[in-house]
Amino acid sequence: MSSPWEEVRLETARLRLRPPLPEDAPAIAELVTDHEVMQFLSGVVPADQVGGVVENWRARWERNSMGPFLIERREDGRFVGRAGIVVWDTRTWTPATFDDAGPYAQPELGWALAHAHWGNGYATEAAHTVRDWVRRERGVGRLVSVIALDNARSQAVARRLGASQVETVSLFNAVAAALWLHPDGAQAS
Repeated sequence: MSSPWEEVRLETARLRLRPPLPEDAPAIAELVTDHEVMQFLSGVVPADQVGGVVENWRARWERNSMGPFLIERREDGRFVGRAGIVVWDTRTWTPATFDDAGPYAQPELGWALAHAHWGNGYATEAAHTVRDWVRRERGVGRLVSVIALDNARSQAVARRLGASQVETVSLFNAVAAALWLHPDGAQAS
């Protein structure tokens, strides 16, 4: 029996977004095993551990009713990347659940594209759609993006989404990151 979150589907003019499935691991490997893609994220994942990444993404959905969406091109079903929500505990800036973090839970809108798909506007398109969905369907108000200080590409996406840098935080792994605040729901569309 599937969970209700497994049925969530979003579409844009060029993209389809859906929660990941275990069989998506080979496509996701293109993203998480690439050093250039992962240098500002959690680091390169060894090929034999990609299945664990998929399990982690699915667990986020199970625990929070939201998580990373797999992005595919509508024209050919080709894997492009991921965009979605991570919940942080702001006391420690550690990934968490809403239940565990309680009033310190902060949803983050994040994105990452396979290198072959950079420069096509897919990240902005997908992130905008996820942002609208999470506000409309999950009632999220305050929404941030946590972006490495040197990640100029993701900073540019955040600007295109209308977000503004509000502070610098120290993540659980002692990495400093910029906190980008997205406009509220009334301004977001």
